[in-house]
Amino acid sequence: MKKTQGDADHRDSHELPEDNMRIPKCCGSRRWFQVHFLVLGLMSLAVITTVWFDNDPPKALARQVNPNHRKRVHDFVRSVLKSECRPGFARKGVEARIQVSSIVTDPYLWRDTLLTPDMFKYPPPFGFRDMHGKLEDVLSLLPAASEQKKEKCSRCVVIGNGGILRGLELGSLIDQFDVVIRLNSGPLRNYSKDVGKRTSIRMSYPEGSPKLWEDVDPDLQFVAVVYKAVDFNWIRAMISRQRVSLWDWLFFWQNVPEEIPVELSKFRILNLEIIKQMAMDLLDLPTPQPRLWGWDQNVPTLGVSALNLATYLCDEVSLAGFGYNISQKEVPLHYYDNLPMTAMLKQNMHNVDREKALLQSLVKEGTVSDLTGGLHCPFCPR
Repeated sequence: MKKTQGDADHRDSHELPEDNMRIPKCCGSRRWFQVHFLVLGLMSLAVITTVWFDNDPPKALARQVNPNHRKRVHDFVRSVLKSECRPGFARKGVEARIQVSSIVTDPYLWRDTLLTPDMFKYPPPFGFRDMHGKLEDVLSLLPAASEQKKEKCSRCVVIGNGGILRGLELGSLIDQFDVVIRLNSGPLRNYSKDVGKRTSIRMSYPEGSPKLWEDVDPDLQFVAVVYKAVDFNWIRAMISRQRVSLWDWLFFWQNVPEEIPVELSKFRILNLEIIKQMAMDLLDLPTPQPRLWGWDQNVPTLGVSALNLATYLCDEVSLAGFGYNISQKEVPLHYYDNLPMTAMLKQNMHNVDREKALLQSLVKEGTVSDLTGGLHCPFCPR
């Protein structure tokens, strides 16, 4: 689970006050030993944590898919791609569900973004409360917003990491969408036949970001999502091509990448109004309340947050690899490993049932399309 953390002050153990420099030799030796013992202890903790949390997932096993079902899936995706694109369609459908005025002027934050009081009402991932300085520091490294002319009606596909993708061989069709959005470290190598080769946007938080970079698109954008204060330090290090400090590293719940190999112009910071809007206006989750540790079940998954982002970027939106069905224990949770579907029961910060109900409703009414049928399957035999 994602940890929350206040700003921590760190003092270098080697910086001693000047009036303490004249100390007996025996005391100096003892101090030297204590400092190096502390450093050794931190290094040992780093090694142990890496062993615990940096295990490579097992290679996915082959999944048998009925050829007739695969053909129905392919025919449905082709029909989506060939249909006439409807300008602004997905966003209009989403906004029809919002009861109050909740407008996101720009889904990303830039160096010249006007920071409003509403952005600082809640802590991450719903806002930037008590983090004005950290936010301005990171934004100062980014370019100013540029006007991007939209030449044609466009289609986004958000690729979830669900095991339902395995064996459907949708890769070549996924690559035909205008914008392909991938989440966290969902891999491409060895899986491109099912999930495609193109990536327009890779959206992630520090712990979820790829340790092995497989995206090759020259125009790929990396969208960083802030869940806690220390995430700013990681983002700053990635933009500046610097190493994450050991002190910051201790506050991540899993090992984080040391590099995000994209140009500065391709870095994006997600406007957390996207997550707040999904949580409070669309999922109707409880208002965030201060807690000593973590959150209640009121943090949207990255998948539904990416869906909301996609409705701002594209006219039509499709989903692939979505839909958790805990009763189907034989279906792998992810397309790239062998975790069972029941692993979702261990999480306690996402309201999966409410998210599934919202997504099913959006698909059934036609606001978004579900290419793999895990939420609602209009192409499956009755």
